[in-house]
Amino acid sequence: MKFKYLLYIILAAGLSFLSVFAYKEQNNNPSEAKTNSNGIPIMQPLQEKMPELSAGYCNDKKIRIDNFFHRVWNKEDNVSFLIAQNGKILYENYNGFANRAKKDSITKDTPLHIASVSKVLTASAVLMLVDAGKIKLEQKVTELLPNFPYPDVTVLTLLNHRSGMRNYAYFTYEDGNWDRKKELTNADIITIMKEKNIGLESKTDTRFAYCNTNYAMLALIIEKATGLTYPDAMQEMIFEPLGMNNTFVYETPKHKGKVSLTYKGNMDLAVEYLDGVYGDKNIYSTPRDLLKFDVAKYAPNYLNPELIKKVYHGYSNERKGQRNYGLGIRMLEFEKGEPFYYHNGWWHGNTSCYINLKKERVTMFVVSNKYTKKTYQTKKLAPLFGDYPFKTIDEREE
Repeated sequence: MKFKYLLYIILAAGLSFLSVFAYKEQNNNPSEAKTNSNGIPIMQPLQEKMPELSAGYCNDKKIRIDNFFHRVWNKEDNVSFLIAQNGKILYENYNGFANRAKKDSITKDTPLHIASVSKVLTASAVLMLVDAGKIKLEQKVTELLPNFPYPDVTVLTLLNHRSGMRNYAYFTYEDGNWDRKKELTNADIITIMKEKNIGLESKTDTRFAYCNTNYAMLALIIEKATGLTYPDAMQEMIFEPLGMNNTFVYETPKHKGKVSLTYKGNMDLAVEYLDGVYGDKNIYSTPRDLLKFDVAKYAPNYLNPELIKKVYHGYSNERKGQRNYGLGIRMLEFEKGEPFYYHNGWWHGNTSCYINLKKERVTMFVVSNKYTKKTYQTKKLAPLFGDYPFKTIDEREE
């Protein structure tokens, strides 16, 4: 009798375990809980509460960050600057003009062009589509974009800059390949590459070469997979569900003359024929909006764990060194110290810096619309939060 009773207990426990396991498996299926009524994956805000930071800790960090800010930036600079930890803003500062002639000041709600930090958001949208089964990392781009001329290039080699393609900013400028009085589009880039027989710079997946063309193609892949334009897809997948109300993709007919200007010294920089291309750039945002995006990446249903590992894995190991690139993120891999994840940007007079200290859950966003390399000095704040040595790292990169 005792044996029979014990058997019932074991069976009941086993069924309970299996049901819990099945529940977890079901809820870890990323394509179930994160799609809208059109079957398009959407990014969701983090529901769980991050650990509270003590008032003393926050005040100490605020004082030290403020000292750093005022050593680097002055009243003549244009800058949006924000440092946060566990989703809590430790320090922010906004200075200068979005439009100097109109005396429009930069505030916490002023969207600025974030340049190549746009790639971080483009990569997130692509990875969400991969997670939802809409596309595959190893899928050939020719399967998604029929006129694409390079048969060996995959979604993965676009994300990690190993496609071997040339930069569209160069080959559209050369040999009369494009009438520079006309605005270039992403689709035009494919047409030029095919019709003008633009060769690869290097054989696909043989070396890393940072190239904006990769992310212009990823924007077209997002359009193909969603049936939406890239601006609408980013709005539906990321900006709207996260409440990023001051974030948008620049579109000339809609936004020309209505966005913050860009400067170099005292000179206003004009819009040019390359300003219609998106995916690699052309997102306007604020540090507060970008903080919402960064925090949402900690949500357990953002991407499946295996895909997250691939994002923060370095793909370029031809030569031993600290620098590497994951999927839409740069990294510094120190022999001693935590891996440092970041992405910088530069377009016209706009410079930007995004830093993600994953272990400490620290977010840093700095954007300027007046050309300066000061933006990239933000990484010097990382040792304030963890083991990040920077004495030998130069700052001359996009």
